[in-house]
Amino acid sequence: MKSDEHIAREAHLQPIETIAEPLGLSRENLYLYGPYKAKVPLELRAQLEHSGAEDGKLILVTAMTPTPMGEGKTTNTIGLAQALKQIGASPMAAIREPSLGPCMGVKGGAAGGGYSQVLPMDEINLHFTGDLHAVSIAHNLLSALIDNHMHQNKEPVIHPRKVEWKRVMDMNDRSLREILVGLGGNGINGVAREDGFEITAASEVMAVLCLARDLNDLKRRLGNIIVGVTPDRKPVTAADLHVQGAMAALLKQAMNPNLVQSIEGVPVFIHGGPFANIAHGCNSIAATQIALKLSDYLVTEAGFASELGAEKFFNIKCRTAGLAPRAVVIVVTLRAVKLHGIDNVKKHVENIRMYQVPVIVSINKFLDDDPAELESIQAQLREEGIPAEITDFRESGGNGGLNLAEEVVKMCDEPSAFAPLYPLDMSIRDKISTICTKMYGAGGVVYEKGVITKIKRLEQLGYGGFPICMAKTQTSLSDNPKVKGRPADFEISVKDVKVRGGAEFIVVFTGDIMTMPGLPEYPAAENIDINEAGDITGLF
Repeated sequence: MKSDEHIAREAHLQPIETIAEPLGLSRENLYLYGPYKAKVPLELRAQLEHSGAEDGKLILVTAMTPTPMGEGKTTNTIGLAQALKQIGASPMAAIREPSLGPCMGVKGGAAGGGYSQVLPMDEINLHFTGDLHAVSIAHNLLSALIDNHMHQNKEPVIHPRKVEWKRVMDMNDRSLREILVGLGGNGINGVAREDGFEITAASEVMAVLCLARDLNDLKRRLGNIIVGVTPDRKPVTAADLHVQGAMAALLKQAMNPNLVQSIEGVPVFIHGGPFANIAHGCNSIAATQIALKLSDYLVTEAGFASELGAEKFFNIKCRTAGLAPRAVVIVVTLRAVKLHGIDNVKKHVENIRMYQVPVIVSINKFLDDDPAELESIQAQLREEGIPAEITDFRESGGNGGLNLAEEVVKMCDEPSAFAPLYPLDMSIRDKISTICTKMYGAGGVVYEKGVITKIKRLEQLGYGGFPICMAKTQTSLSDNPKVKGRPADFEISVKDVKVRGGAEFIVVFTGDIMTMPGLPEYPAAENIDINEAGDITGLF
């Protein structure tokens, strides 16, 4: 078996202008970042809307409960787009940008694999066009102004022990989870207080970037970010510090979607990268809406499994952007079925059907899988009335999923009956209960001390109409990462709730969710190297 790295090096990349041309994009529509990647201007969305261009059909790729190594959602996303091209469609794909933390930590590169990957893989995984750095700087500008605001004793007064805004960096570094700032200097170094770091993908600025419609909406949302409270518990926002304009200026170029190509020449937008177990786990609305105007079919993905990424895709992203998905693909692997069982797959299918969207299972073949075992999974699912196709996107590219592509096209031909899971005017606790009982299969929800009081306070402040963004482990349907399969009669424990005024959702924390991951005993960074010719090895 050839490695992803070997396959990427053998691939023939086309100039990005050549990839853009069938989309109707001229050189004037591209901001080039070298020969093989470019940004397209955010204004293109308004131009396409005014032109009367119809939207293509939106296809979501999600998964069953994953194993620690993942089940190949991105490979399936790219592979399906390539398969659609093989059967004569004009598809695009839209995925999230990789974070350097996971790249250097456990996961390695994150843009597909084998003959269903996005290129240039090394550039995509290392800095790309600088979007994550722009998010980090904009976020940390706000951190700096918060500390300066307190140091200068400016109004409104921010309670030094109630600052909600941590700093960020795009790297796994557990030692920075809790720090002290403002020490020494007899006060000239600012107000001494506890602080900490989160990873950039967990930043609310990242969520705002992915949910903002245009620069005015970006600035409005940035201004609504809540950074802390006054001594009498009134929220203090970024707008109170007059910093939203500078933050938006730093993010101006980052708001433009990034265009690259798959190994078979399918145009791919890679833009934005919020985590799915902490944030909402989807690429940007801007990239999605532009791609829908440029293609017949847009294949996109949401992080982790249906109860996390897909749930947030439907209830946050689709609601915000007015999207109506036409089909959903659930990625299943033999190793995940052995870990969690067929009942777990059935639960994820049930989850998708609650949104009234047709669903099909892609049984993602790994090279060493026993074909008989894959066929057994397919037979079991079909006996339950669940469409399922065995796919081999990694080894065969688009040809590895032609049957899946044909079935997805048939599903997309049916009118969309998509509907979110809950109305926004439902109470916060009822929204939480709806997600936990319907998506996870929980018997109920318990709230730790003080959480219900916080929820009531959020509703009093006018945030009760926001959707919910659950922060939960991805390795179980429950909030306990050790519980496998399809658990029953369990309770979800809510530890905390926080409002994200800019992203316009409420984060509900369950279990032990780290917003700053740590590195493993043997980080992936130990295997990465570069030679005299500039060839990078060990990245994927």
